[in-house]
Parts: sequence; C-alpha cells; structure tokens
Amino acid sequence: MKRDSIVTRVVLLAVFVALGAVAIAGAFAYPLIRSAAESEAIARLAALTDVTASAIERRGARNAPAPLPRRLAASLEEADITGYLLFAPEPRPEGISIDLARDVLDGQAVSSQTRIDDVDYLIEGRPLFDGSALLLLQPKSIAGGAAQVVLVRLALALAVGLLIAGAVGALAARRLVRPLQAARDAAARMATGARDVAVEPSGPSEIADISVALNHLSSALATSEQRQREFLLSVSHELRTPLTAVRGYAEALGEGVVAESDVARTGAIIVDESQRLERLVNDLLDLARLGAVDFTFTPVPVDLGEIAQEAGRVWVDRCAPEGVLVVLDLPQAPVNVDTDPLRVRQIIDNLMENALRVSPADSTITITLRTAEDGVALQVSDAGPGLSEDDRAIAFEPGALYERYRGLRPVGTGLGLALVWRLASGLGGSAAVGAASSGGAMFTITLPHR
Repeated sequence: MKRDSIVTRVVLLAVFVALGAVAIAGAFAYPLIRSAAESEAIARLAALTDVTASAIERRGARNAPAPLPRRLAASLEEADITGYLLFAPEPRPEGISIDLARDVLDGQAVSSQTRIDDVDYLIEGRPLFDGSALLLLQPKSIAGGAAQVVLVRLALALAVGLLIAGAVGALAARRLVRPLQAARDAAARMATGARDVAVEPSGPSEIADISVALNHLSSALATSEQRQREFLLSVSHELRTPLTAVRGYAEALGEGVVAESDVARTGAIIVDESQRLERLVNDLLDLARLGAVDFTFTPVPVDLGEIAQEAGRVWVDRCAPEGVLVVLDLPQAPVNVDTDPLRVRQIIDNLMENALRVSPADSTITITLRTAEDGVALQVSDAGPGLSEDDRAIAFEPGALYERYRGLRPVGTGLGLALVWRLASGLGGSAAVGAASSGGAMFTITLPHR
C-alpha cells in the first residue's frame, strides 16, 4: 500500500490549520464587521440628515421649500435614502410610530429602526425651524452590503494566506525531509555492505539524532565485522598449530622415519594434539551457538610445568626441521595454579609460532617458567631481529606489526600476539614484551597464583 509522503502530510496539515484559523476568524469577525458597518451606516445617515435639514432650513420655508442642492440630492439617491417632511403627528409615513413622530416634531433628534414590508430600515429624524420635521429612511441592507464587501475582501486575504501557508508548508516539509532522505540513502548503502557511511546531522534535533544513530550503527557494524574477521583469522591461526603437528607426526609415521622406540611417544603426541584440536572445534561450535566472539575460560588446578613440557615436546619436533633448538628452563617443583590449561597452551603455541617464524637457523628458542611474588611468569625468548621500543608499544595490537614489517621480515597475520594478550587478560594476568639476552624478543606472560 502506497503511503502519503511527509511533504503531502505537512502541506495538508498546514492547509487544514489555516482553514481552521480562517473559520474561527470568520466566526468572530463577521458579527464585529457587520456591527461596525451598521454603526458606520447609522453615523453616515445621521450626518446626511443633519446636512439635509440644514439645507432645507436655508433654502425654503414650510409652504414652499426650495429643492435640495444637486449633489446632496444625488448622494441621497445613491444611498437609497427616502426623505419625508412631517408637519403633524398625523398623518405619518408607513412604519413610523406616532411616538417617534411626536418626539421629532417636539424638537428632538431621533435615531431608530423600523420594518416596512419585511424590509428593515434605519431612521434618522431632525426637527426644522418652522415646527416641521425631517425623516430619512435607509434600508439596513445598505450597511449589510458594506459588511459583505469587507468580508469578501477578508476572504480574499485569507485565501491568499491559505496559498502562502501551503507553499510555506511545502517548503518546510521539503527541508524537513531532506535529512531523512539522506538517512534513507545511507541506510540503503549500509544494506549493500558499505561501511564508510557518514551522514551529516542536520535538521531538527530529533532528525539529527537519526543521522547520529546511523553513524553509530555504521561504526558498530564495521567494528562487528572487523571482530568477526579477526575471529576467523585467529581461529585459523589456532587450528593451524595442532593440525600441523598431527600432519607432521602422521607423515613421519607413514614414511617410517620414526624409530620403533619412538612410535608410542609419537602416537601419544598425535592423540594429545587431536584432543586439543577437538577442544578448539568444540569452542567454535559453542561460540556459534552463543553468537559470541570471545572464548570462555574454565579455571582448574593445574601444573604449569607439565603444560610447558607438553608444549615443549611438540615444538622440539616442529622446530628441528628448521634448525632451531628449543630449550625448556622449568623449575623442578610443580608450579600449581588455578587456570585454564587449554588457554595457557594456546598462549604458548602462539608465542612459539611467532618465535619460530623470526628465528634463524642454528638459533635457540627458550621457554622459561618462574615464580614471583606477583604471580607466575611464563617467558618465550627467541634470537630473531627483536622489537624496537615503538614495536613493543604496538606489539599486541591486531595486525600492527604485520602492517609495519610486511615484505621486510617474516610476519604472520598479526593476530597471534593480539590473541595472546586477550587470553592472558582473560586468565586474570598480563602480557608484556621486552628484549632477550640473545638480541631477540622476550614475551612474558604473568598469571596470578592460586
């Protein structure tokens, strides 16, 4: 169903309001105008009566009155005024009461109204010098006609006002609709996937708020989609490590390069990595069902030394083909904390992946675990090119190092370190980066005590 536009509705509203104002103004103005016109007609008739009486007294006598001046007679005729001379109360013109005739013959000026043959008349009477009296009668419709002329002019003025109201309403509505149309066009662009949409807030505050809300929505959508992209990249990043380990060990078993004494250990590693991969896939399924983009954390009592040793066994074999040695510097005593072992393993794998990428052949990557007063420190040090002070300030920002060193040194997607920071924060700890004694980078993850 086609709906009326805002312009049409505003114009109609303006016209209806103007019509209402016209009707109210007319209802109040008509009796006032008619009363004013009648008062003016009475005053004009009284003035003509005075002038006529004076002319009669100057020009004639009772028995032979002289004719009235031509201009005065024309004015009386034009105004449809009828004149009578009274010499006694009886006889008198039709419609003139005997009391009125006596009053004017007794020397009183009279002003009255009467009805003759269903026609209303105004009456003005003046006594004359010789004891007679002058009566002038004029139909009240003359005064009504003057009122009608005023009302017609008022109606024309109001009609012009209606046209102006409609034009002003149309202009105002178009100015009002313009920012709404801009907001509509912006929403249509956003629906097609554009995220660089910006609407300039304009118009009344309520309409400007719509533009502001659309800008916020565009920004929120861009942020949401960026988080989704980061999530997908981080997922692929997380899945790559166990998949690579499983494939590498499976290929080694298939090609028979694993010594018979190491078959059981290799199979156990494959099982462990497969289970870790299963945990990651289950996380993805849970996240998909919940519509979230953040991992959950399940703290349990664990020995961080065992987690570091398990990761070390995998990464020793992963780094060997690249000529990189992995060294574990772990305390002899258990390092017991309440944390999520899967997330800790994800942190180690991401740091090792990053370290292996930048480590030259015949270099060493060290995994260190130390206890301190403020928590447990897990460190991964490499012998790569290291990070400058500026690099360290942005190391955990998604894609920052990738954008800075793309094409200059081996870099990943730039999400691994960002994920490390998020996981460390989720575990109640922190992530920091500094310089290793070998000249490379040293990443330190601090986790709270039990």
